[in-house]
Amino acid sequence: MTPPQSPRSNAFAERWIRTARAECTDRLLITGERHLCTVLTRYAEHYDAGRAHRSLDLRTPDGDPNSIPLPAATVRRKQALGGLLNEYRAVPGRVMLG
Repeated sequence: MTPPQSPRSNAFAERWIRTARAECTDRLLITGERHLCTVLTRYAEHYDAGRAHRSLDLRTPDGDPNSIPLPAATVRRKQALGGLLNEYRAVPGRVMLG
């Protein structure tokens, strides 16, 4: 149910559901309610902590708004949900001694 005096709240929920379906559940064979809860919980964590959002200038909702990612660091990929999701993290580069 949409709360009174807030007709736009339904649009935000519909957008999240559409994104979750397109990026996650439409690409997996869900075997039961427990599996669905596990997948959606993991996707929600990825959505809030590892996925860039255009409305936030390609930052994550949980990220620091004052930090600017620098390309000087080495980037490592971490796969989740069997390779369906990819999360990228900057790690300090190695110093070459020579």
